[in-house]
Amino acid sequence: MTAAERDWSAFAETGDDGQLTMQLAVDGIHCAACMTTIERSLSALPGVERARVNLSNRRLAVSWRPEETDGGTIVSTLADIGYDARPFVRGQIDDGYRRERNRLLRAIAVAGFAAMNVMLFSVSVWSGNVTDITPETRLLFHWLSALIALPAAAYAGQTFYRSAFSAIRRGRVNMDVPIALGVILAIGLSFYGTLTAGADTYFESALMLLFFLLVGRLLDHLMRRRTRTFAENLAALRAETAVLLGPDGHLREVPVGQVSPGALVQVAAGSRVPVDGTVVEGTSEIDQSLVTGETMLVEIGAGDRVFAGTLNGEGVLTVQVQAAGEGTLLDEVNRLLDQAMTARSQSVALADRVARWYAPVVHGAALLTFLGWLALGAGAERSLVVAITVLIITCPCAIALAVPAVQVTAAGALFRNRLLLHSGDALERLAEADTVVFDKTGTLTTPTARIANAGEVPEVALEAARALAARSRHPISQAIAAGSKPASAVLEASEVAGQGVTGIVDGHRVRLGRPGFVDAEEEAAALADRFPDATLVGVSVDGCRPAVLAVQQVLRPDAAETVAELGRHGFRLVILSGDRGPAVARVAQTLGITEWQGGLKPAEKIAALESLSAEGRKVLMVGDGLNDAPALAAAHVSMSPVSAVDLSQAAADIVFLGERLAPVPLALAIGRRARRIMSENLALALVYNLIAVPIAVTGNATPLIAAVAMSASSILVTANALRAQSVRTATPDPSTEVATRSTRTEAAPA
Repeated sequence: MTAAERDWSAFAETGDDGQLTMQLAVDGIHCAACMTTIERSLSALPGVERARVNLSNRRLAVSWRPEETDGGTIVSTLADIGYDARPFVRGQIDDGYRRERNRLLRAIAVAGFAAMNVMLFSVSVWSGNVTDITPETRLLFHWLSALIALPAAAYAGQTFYRSAFSAIRRGRVNMDVPIALGVILAIGLSFYGTLTAGADTYFESALMLLFFLLVGRLLDHLMRRRTRTFAENLAALRAETAVLLGPDGHLREVPVGQVSPGALVQVAAGSRVPVDGTVVEGTSEIDQSLVTGETMLVEIGAGDRVFAGTLNGEGVLTVQVQAAGEGTLLDEVNRLLDQAMTARSQSVALADRVARWYAPVVHGAALLTFLGWLALGAGAERSLVVAITVLIITCPCAIALAVPAVQVTAAGALFRNRLLLHSGDALERLAEADTVVFDKTGTLTTPTARIANAGEVPEVALEAARALAARSRHPISQAIAAGSKPASAVLEASEVAGQGVTGIVDGHRVRLGRPGFVDAEEEAAALADRFPDATLVGVSVDGCRPAVLAVQQVLRPDAAETVAELGRHGFRLVILSGDRGPAVARVAQTLGITEWQGGLKPAEKIAALESLSAEGRKVLMVGDGLNDAPALAAAHVSMSPVSAVDLSQAAADIVFLGERLAPVPLALAIGRRARRIMSENLALALVYNLIAVPIAVTGNATPLIAAVAMSASSILVTANALRAQSVRTATPDPSTEVATRSTRTEAAPA
């Protein structure tokens, strides 16, 4: 079935304005130039209102007026410019990713194996040419090299051949064209030299070029894969069904898409809220980190708002629906995230900017060389040899390696300092950052709550509270139990609804729960002013005075030091948080950050970033919550701690390990150094071409010399790239330090 015959409307959604919108998976997208070609070609079609390519997941979103064009025309236009498209189906995309990864791995193995074996023959020939090799032996080695190189180059270079042929067939030139042309001509000239018993062949140069470029293509493919997981992670938060409460009081489970605004749904204990709405009956505690980023549970009752994707606690709620499926806050997060990642993919990487002018210049130089020598009376064979020499000597191996080699080296330096790089071009964007925006909860503060006044609580009461709390999975109980000694025996543990728990620990009756439950109202009142954001939990042990634990999130161990270091290096510092304003203000004051905003929703965080961008600022966003994911994707560059939710880790360019914030300034330093070395490599490649091209054009170099010079330039930029691993080590954060750090030291409140 052709594209024109297929009913593409079945894969499109109809908007309120009557436009159709379709998501397509597009094969063959490798760079920003591909994106520009697709978007311009489709935008030129009558009726197409919008065409946006997401480079990270190679997905195209296109909207059009059905009365002026149709989906078949759109897909046919894509085919005409060299891109195959199909309806976006996540399972197929994952299968396609695995197939492409495995294909590249096989190609690398073939190119590397062949290059090593051919190089053995080539070294023998090179040394023999200056000693005593016989013509018969040299010819034998050439034929053996040809038998290895011809099938290996044909198989391993398919990625570049297909891309180059597709571009040429449609009157375009991309970076793969000079690569494919250089490989094919080098192989062809070598085979001709073998047939004519010539002294030189260049099979090994073509194979080594393919090997290095395939390695770079695979690394790019693997880095982009990480950014494609965000939709899978977000989908895990969606409830597929809702329990509808009918007028007669009967409950029935229906798909969320069939729930209308105004209907009543029941949310069971421990389940995710399926809709946005208002509680009309019931009380519970809700994990609203989706909305505010605050991981502490929030008490919910009649009249309070709840949002789809948030997690209900132990109570049963009846919710009046305001939005279900489309239009929910979760749907808004998904839309904002997709838009932000698409906008980020519009940026053009340094290597892509160089590639735009490099290919036509190389082709033009080779063509003019051929015509010039032909005009001067040289034969066609001599003119072709000189032109091929120009192509080989200017083959973009050095330029192709200039950026990927630095990316690989810098990624290794990041990894050694507990930073995981998800996007290769993030290093370039890190180097441009001049503003650092932090989320508060889980980013500037620790991801889990702690006992802020542990050092003031009697040892007996503290250990008893921890032993009893270890029997519960409630977030507050887990925070109390953290860092406890080997569990004491707890007998007769029981829960008093809405108040707390009781039990016998080491022979003593212990109560843990609300301050009033343990007769500790006075102690709680005294702590309320000192820890206004803390959850106060009372504990009483028979024979001892009741105590109160202030449970809250505290600043990361080196938050103040890191903020001060960033300030010394001239970075503008901002806090954007979904938490309450007073809580954000206290953290900002403690850290000396003068710019902050609290109570922000995901869209408002993006608006704040756009405001900074409008001022010309390049923002590094550091966040961890689900509500931070769109902002992480929208920022110029982004980082997330390993404790962050999966969605935020997928949206971020870099993930850092450990409890410290020291990796943030370290990543900025590595990024700046890497960008400087990338520029140096490109400059070295340019200087090499300025020197080598005139030598080749004037006929003063043979293809062998050209191959050696090309290899030397590649070695030079690779050696320079190794300087990117010379970075200082991040502040130590060994697990033993975390495990043994005293929980009795009072930390700055969050």
